[in-house]
Amino acid sequence: MKTAIIVHGWDGTPQEGWFPWLKKELEARGFEVRVPQLPDQANPRIYNWVPALAAAVGTPTEQTYLIGHSMGCQTIARYLESLPEGQKIGGVVFVAGFFKHLTGLEDDPAVQETDKHWLETPLDLVKVRSHLPKSIAIFSDDDPWVPLDNQDDFRDKLNSEIVIEYKKGHFSGGEGHTELPAALESVLKLSASW
Repeated sequence: MKTAIIVHGWDGTPQEGWFPWLKKELEARGFEVRVPQLPDQANPRIYNWVPALAAAVGTPTEQTYLIGHSMGCQTIARYLESLPEGQKIGGVVFVAGFFKHLTGLEDDPAVQETDKHWLETPLDLVKVRSHLPKSIAIFSDDDPWVPLDNQDDFRDKLNSEIVIEYKKGHFSGGEGHTELPAALESVLKLSASW
């Protein structure tokens, strides 16, 4: 059975924005869908988010599809990096993902510390790619936090197909995004071979 796991971002919840809509749409198409609540979401850390995602996934297969938003994309990449050699999943949809840098963050020391924690901890994208046969990365041209140059790593190092949406900000529920057709279309495209 095709399984989709939707991974929220920094300060996110499973009930936020377009996650409930995507869950319903995928379930209607026969997917089993999980949207885990990651621990201490206001203060995300690799050491507790990656194990929480691993627990939510269980045993990954080539019919496992991951959909991440923002920090959720980092979490997915770091989870994939941790998989044993030869283990593959079906694919990933990255929404507003980043590996290079973020912009527009508050000067708050806790915010700056979280930013550094994720961006300065090494990540082997070659290893990530070895577990990932295909992926699609979705960006918005007016995202206040994730500049478009973040797409380079997804395209060049993960071989992701790049989708640019217009005037969608950070694709967050706080901006009023309760549906994200591009994410649904991307999951369906990645899983079409099954």
